[in-house]
Amino acid sequence: MTRDTITYYGSVFLITIEVCFIVFADYAFGRYLPLEMARYFSLDVFFCLPIIQTAHLAAIRSTRRSDPKIATFIAVSLALLWSATEVSISWPDFPMIAFIWNTFTRSVIFTVIGRILIKLWREREYSRRDELTGLANRRELMERLATEQGRSKRSGKPYSLLFIDIDNFKAVNDLHGHHVGDEVLTAMSEILILSSRKVDVVARFGGDEFVLLLPETDEPSCDILMERIESAAMRTFEVRSWPISISIGRTTHIGAKEDVAVVIEQADRNMYEVKRIKKQLLQLA
Repeated sequence: MTRDTITYYGSVFLITIEVCFIVFADYAFGRYLPLEMARYFSLDVFFCLPIIQTAHLAAIRSTRRSDPKIATFIAVSLALLWSATEVSISWPDFPMIAFIWNTFTRSVIFTVIGRILIKLWREREYSRRDELTGLANRRELMERLATEQGRSKRSGKPYSLLFIDIDNFKAVNDLHGHHVGDEVLTAMSEILILSSRKVDVVARFGGDEFVLLLPETDEPSCDILMERIESAAMRTFEVRSWPISISIGRTTHIGAKEDVAVVIEQADRNMYEVKRIKKQLLQLA
């Protein structure tokens, strides 16, 4: 079981505990406080907290089909628990028709709130994420690079940038279709994620271009990582019989002497130089 999966189900468990606590507190206030005091206290707003947290959990894991269902399940469960608490406090005088009506209306309201929040958080998340691969997009990369430049300036430690391009990607799209092209991009993103550290930023820059931002990484470390990425890509492409390869350009800096766009342009230019040399070697072979 991965760390993300453990974190996910741990969050669901904590939300469940929170729901139980809210229901218990609501029951205790209504049952044990004097009537003249209980009528002035309301914990209704706290029932929205699990909805908000579940919606956020669903939004950040939007590739999981079950997440919207979990948000709806939590909404309906909260409505049932809230209405059941009211019944238990006033039993047996609470009318059943009121229980059914309250449960229905609260389920609808909680479900609508949850779905609206999921939509808002997904839009916020994907304003900085590539929709196909889930990697950081260009905007997120630029901001993270600017932050890393400031950190490098303070610490005096170098950072590096790898610019990766998939060779002959257009040929795969033309020969096998865009669905295979999407598989190539997804496979490449997985290779980069598995080859990088948690502190690194893996981004899809556009099309078949990827960028890897490496904090506190010098040139020799870059060389090792580049070999690892190229070997992993070659194995993956050969297994799937894809007639493609990758070209990687590298640049290493300390501080913020160069503009963010300039740093990326340097890595891009170095990548095209690698691509040019590869083509010359193929022509000579």
